[in-house]
Amino acid sequence: MRKIYFDNAASTRVDERVIRAMEPYFGSKYGNASSIHGFGREAKEAIENARKIIAKRIGARAREIIFTSGGTEGNNFVLKGLFFSNYPRKNHIITSKIEHDCILNACKWLESLGARVTYLDVDKEGFIDLEQLEKAINERTFLVSIMQANNEVGTIQNLKAIGEICKKRGVLFHTDACQSFTKVPLDVNKMNLDLVTLNSHKIHGPKGVGAVYIREGIKITPLLHGGGHEKGLRSGTENVSGIVGFGKAVEISSRKDVEKMEKLRDILIEGILKIPNVKLNGPKGEKRLCNNVNVCFNDIEGESIGGYLESKGIFVSTGSACASHTLASSHVLRAMGLSPQQINSSIRISISRYTSEEEVRYFLKVLPKIVKKLRRFSALR
Repeated sequence: MRKIYFDNAASTRVDERVIRAMEPYFGSKYGNASSIHGFGREAKEAIENARKIIAKRIGARAREIIFTSGGTEGNNFVLKGLFFSNYPRKNHIITSKIEHDCILNACKWLESLGARVTYLDVDKEGFIDLEQLEKAINERTFLVSIMQANNEVGTIQNLKAIGEICKKRGVLFHTDACQSFTKVPLDVNKMNLDLVTLNSHKIHGPKGVGAVYIREGIKITPLLHGGGHEKGLRSGTENVSGIVGFGKAVEISSRKDVEKMEKLRDILIEGILKIPNVKLNGPKGEKRLCNNVNVCFNDIEGESIGGYLESKGIFVSTGSACASHTLASSHVLRAMGLSPQQINSSIRISISRYTSEEEVRYFLKVLPKIVKKLRRFSALR
């Protein structure tokens, strides 16, 4: 049976070129980057090369890139590290109701320590209200954290406009760019970004490695203390092979891949919306991630659709992506105003540079039959 992987927003296949770049650092080049001998210097040089590649892609300086274990650590580092550096003089954070769970859960935990958090509303397509943002900023606000693109519905926020507001009001601006990095233009200077969270496994790199951009001069308290690695901001022996793979994944990403995914995404959306009583969640066109399609099939459970698709060799997400095993209702779709029934009927299809048009056409052939079958005996009707 064929296998078609349409869950690339959760994780991607590691590119063969990335694997080849990493392989020496599992074997012959196994030194610790903190060692001063030849093996250590070799590992250190590889890390610094990756740091330069990643920094260049976002318009930053290499010394402003700090490597982490991934997006969750990066987001926790930013929120908690800045809170510890600013509290009690400043204690107010502004974020949105559709951020990744690691942002929302970190904010909830910080509230128990004295933080005040404003959770911005979003409209029916998932966009924040810039006026609400500006009104929410006060003299105790130290951070605005708004993701560049949503992991569930693909909504791309206007970071330039948000950055202008934050700069005018003298507030730090952070974005979680884990889903959008290399797919959407990201320039820390043009967008007035002070901090950015990145990761590797959403762009055909290895799991377990990410990075945070921290504009030079920003005071932030480390979460991990030890040997003073990463300029004293993230202690722990560096994941040399992972960092090398991350750098290679960034290096080989291209606009051509994005254009291919945009084309296939639009074919998917057009084909799915031909099925009666189906709703697209999130925007269309350039305001949506190139690889994301999220739809609700009224009167059918998303879990049932996902199960039938898997029986045909097609793998999609029916939850929030990283944590669909929890079966929790999507806080993103809820914030966008969907009913519990609509939320329960939603699935997410996320493609990659490896997705073919033939796979998309096969999916569009199989899906209507599954929907028709499930609707015949749906208890939700």
